[in-house]
Amino acid sequence: MNFHQLAEDIKRWGQELGFQKVGITDLDLSSEREALQRWLDAGMHGEMEYMQRHAELRTRPEQLHEGSVRAISVRMNYLPAEAGFAKTLKNSRLGYISRYALGRDYHKLMRKRLKQLGEKIKAACDDLDYRPFVDSAPILERPLAVKAGLGWTGKHTLVLDEQGGSWFFLGELLVNLPLPTDKPVEEKCGSCKACITICPTQAIVEPYKLDARRCISYLTIELKSAIPEELRPLIGNRIYGCDDCQLICPWNRYAQLTDEDDFAPRKDLHAPELLTLWNWDEATFLKTTEGSPIRRIGFASWQRNLAVALGNAAHDPAIIEALQARRGAVNEMVDEHIDWALTRQRNKSATTTKQVLRLTRAVEKGLPRDA
Repeated sequence: MNFHQLAEDIKRWGQELGFQKVGITDLDLSSEREALQRWLDAGMHGEMEYMQRHAELRTRPEQLHEGSVRAISVRMNYLPAEAGFAKTLKNSRLGYISRYALGRDYHKLMRKRLKQLGEKIKAACDDLDYRPFVDSAPILERPLAVKAGLGWTGKHTLVLDEQGGSWFFLGELLVNLPLPTDKPVEEKCGSCKACITICPTQAIVEPYKLDARRCISYLTIELKSAIPEELRPLIGNRIYGCDDCQLICPWNRYAQLTDEDDFAPRKDLHAPELLTLWNWDEATFLKTTEGSPIRRIGFASWQRNLAVALGNAAHDPAIIEALQARRGAVNEMVDEHIDWALTRQRNKSATTTKQVLRLTRAVEKGLPRDA
């Protein structure tokens, strides 16, 4: 078997199936073990117990599928043409959803394409045995992608490519074929610390190290309990995930837009009014988020996130009324966030009233309006 030619064919087939880049690497991740264990020992994984449970397996991908000796790593762009970043983030009455979650869940689409790639390879080589992965097992996707030459690890811990930025999903095929491997690319973050500086909660505690317990994506997606009160004001109107570190990254000037219809923004989730989302009952939430990654967090976490965003929104009596009306409808955890949001809204109301009174008195005394 000419494995060099097969490797070239695999990359061509992958691109024909909609993967923007395909690379091949061995499965040796021993260099990742010490750093991963230090991160876990520091508790930076938060409530993601599954990270601890399968820690050892994560750096031994060959144990995930017997006989595997290579990973075929792929990436797929997901940034829609009408991303609408500024429009949503700058309007506190709208809810911001991480751009990867605006369309359909990527897991099934990418897994299907990876299976198709596996079958193409098998048609060319009967000896192939493979298994596809898309966030579906304890596997360190980013280090594998970096070893396969798909990009380098940025200081925000995401994979970066100088021709494609970071707006892409990753997936892998573990295979039993001794294919030639690709070389990692040069890291090109240099002295830039834009992602570290811009992070609203300062979750990037040092270059290449993320404390998930402070990350807005973790707080709004992975965390199932109450969001720490001191972090709530910093979340703003981000109700599912956060893209700030990608938005500020200079390399994303070269990001490529997706041509996948499944990743196009859903109308109900693209720059939605917070009060509109807040008024959904659980049945509406489940129906509207069917086929979306958002559905996995459940209605209670969704309501929790919305309550925080409503508390951070500009003062509005309608928000206070809506928060009060929903109290007691879900659970105690949501109620606690509602109470916090109500306090925030009422404090803003009191502040606004004081400002109006000061201005009125100044005008009555004939003083300058800024007195």
